[in-house]
Amino acid sequence: MAQSLNAHGTQARNDDAAGPVVQRVRHVSPAARAANAARLGTAVVVGLVMMFPLYWMITLAFSPNVDVFSRELNLWPSSWTLDNFRRIFTSFPTALWFGNSVAITSIVTLLTVTVNLLAGYAFAKLTFRGKGVIFLLVLSTMMIPVQVLMVAQFRLVTELGIYGTFWAVILPSAASAFGIFLARQFIIAIPDELMEAAKMDGAGNVRIFLQIVLPLCKPLIAVLVLLTVMYQWNDFAWPLIALKDSELFTLPIGLIFLRGQYGADYGAIMALALISILPIVLMFLMFQKYFVQGLARSGIR
Repeated sequence: MAQSLNAHGTQARNDDAAGPVVQRVRHVSPAARAANAARLGTAVVVGLVMMFPLYWMITLAFSPNVDVFSRELNLWPSSWTLDNFRRIFTSFPTALWFGNSVAITSIVTLLTVTVNLLAGYAFAKLTFRGKGVIFLLVLSTMMIPVQVLMVAQFRLVTELGIYGTFWAVILPSAASAFGIFLARQFIIAIPDELMEAAKMDGAGNVRIFLQIVLPLCKPLIAVLVLLTVMYQWNDFAWPLIALKDSELFTLPIGLIFLRGQYGADYGAIMALALISILPIVLMFLMFQKYFVQGLARSGIR
């Protein structure tokens, strides 16, 4: 009987304790509702404004030339057509340019992510003379405009004899100061006790990096891969300088071939631009969870 009373008394207290909480959650003040509605409305408006250029590009890519060059504003194609896509694949080596972009971006991403992870691990967990000074020098390169470095990069690839090849684009992009900084900020948060325990078991730095640090860096790797792919896939200025054969051009460079001397085929340009951004959008949608986690755990706000 006592146990039954205690059980009922405990249940009653739990109900009494939970009741006010539920009541507080359900009853929201009008001011809070208005604030939430205002935030939601602002987010929707901002999202629509940011999505409109993408929508307009898709509309022009599937519109006939009559709609593209019409003086009226047509927010919806009068008839959906694939003529713009057929034109860019029959008149230009679009498939070859796409393959070049995939090859260059894949190799650059592999090299850059590997170098950034190794350098970030060294700056975060290893002890060597001048580590702070070297890290500051690496960060200082982020303040130098990319255009200033192009002259030095051009002379470097020319002296190495790789000008006009894929390696002239790949090697200068084999590391990133921001990627090293991001990797260092992420790896420095990994507890040192894990590495000390591994050292007591006889593990060296290479084994610690491969078996302990690397498995914990999946969100970081996703961030580095996504940022590197986005930058290299959309890079225009340096590949235009370093590549001289049209068969080695990438998709961003191929866009300039769709502009004539007296006019431009805007429908074909939008079709090629849509093909160019589609892999980046799909990749971001697939890895956005790891992207947010990696930025949050690295201390970037």
